[in-house]
Amino acid sequence: MHRRSFISTAAAATTGWTILASGTRAGSGAPSRKLNIALIGVWGRAHGFFETLTQQNVVALCDVNESHLAEALKVFPKAKTHTDWRLCLEQKDVDAVVICTTDHTHAMIANWALNRDIHVYCEKPLATSVAEARTVREKWLTKKGKLATQTGTQMHAQPNYARIREAIHDGAIGTLESAIGWGTRQIRRAGNLPAEGKPPSHLHYDLWLGPAPLRPYNPGYFSGSAGSNCLEWNMFWDFGLGQFGDMGCHIMDLIWNVIDAKLPTLIESKGEPFNPDVTPVDCVSHFSHPANDWRGPLRVTWQQGSVLPRSPRDSIDLAKIGHGAMFKGSKGFIIADYTSRMILPYGDDADFTYYEPREKSKQVPPIGNFQQQWIDACMDPSLPTACDFEYSGNLIEQQILGLVAYRAGGKISYDPVQGRVTDNAEANNFLSRPYREGWTLEG
Repeated sequence: MHRRSFISTAAAATTGWTILASGTRAGSGAPSRKLNIALIGVWGRAHGFFETLTQQNVVALCDVNESHLAEALKVFPKAKTHTDWRLCLEQKDVDAVVICTTDHTHAMIANWALNRDIHVYCEKPLATSVAEARTVREKWLTKKGKLATQTGTQMHAQPNYARIREAIHDGAIGTLESAIGWGTRQIRRAGNLPAEGKPPSHLHYDLWLGPAPLRPYNPGYFSGSAGSNCLEWNMFWDFGLGQFGDMGCHIMDLIWNVIDAKLPTLIESKGEPFNPDVTPVDCVSHFSHPANDWRGPLRVTWQQGSVLPRSPRDSIDLAKIGHGAMFKGSKGFIIADYTSRMILPYGDDADFTYYEPREKSKQVPPIGNFQQQWIDACMDPSLPTACDFEYSGNLIEQQILGLVAYRAGGKISYDPVQGRVTDNAEANNFLSRPYREGWTLEG
């Protein structure tokens, strides 16, 4: 079943005027067989996979930090260990890979794995350049139905995602007119970190840099806890996309799940002065999407830092939500975060007589365990996953185009078929990123 057909079987489950609620090598003919999985990046987000992976065969562990490898080996003692993911992917018994590395290596590892007919689960963001997003998406589409993919926006499994989609598609706020996602996180850096000390003996710093420019070692890149160390490096252009690719992936997924969009044709961005080392903290990006078969043209917005949307009610403080999404329709608003939603009708004719929530039997079926959904699809690639590389590839390409417009001076027109900016030749230079010698997206 195609993802869109799967999702479009349901709509709103809320009532009342104002509602607040809280060819593959695995699986071919052998659904009971365990997967042989390589875990690349065994710290941080990888810890959230350990319970699921213990039910499979983890045959390979890869990390640039040998201390982290040693700890993971205690959990998966039969696995072979690697410090270079390129060598890990050459291990012949690997059916599937889970990628929990730094953001600037995600697309490269994913694409190499797809080239080897390996199923891929990749933490968000799927890519850090438009060229990467398009390459990985198109590569997977040639193997769709044979390989299972999933991007790690695991909050997508929250039932609230489905309920919001249902409410909007069933007309709870009338005709959808616009959607805004926002995040209030503010991590400011003056510039790239200076040289400080030498890498410890257990850290392969050159491999950590990978395709990024050769920057001097600084322990600051590694000073965070396992669950949040990405906040020490993902705001630098060399290593990530800042909040566009961090919380932006999660929050905009709330919107993406509803609007059935692919790629925008006009992008406008405005933010703080450009810093060649660090992505912006305060920034607003607008994306114009063409009409589709159930809605008209749509303006989608991502706002971050100290820039918040205007609240539709003085009594609702969007800053207290922190990270959220707001949908505006002809007859009201939906304001939401991961697990809750509020429907705010407005206007004299917004009496809710036009809205009838669908029956429970017609609601979107629950996703359940987000990681297990991917495991099941590896066993049977005809099964859908919620955030496959087409869905997530389109989403991250949109987000990156917001940064392209920001760097290009504010406004660009985009040809989504050709993947080119049509009215600013310089902006096309920002669609890809250079790689250090010895590193390639195709391998």
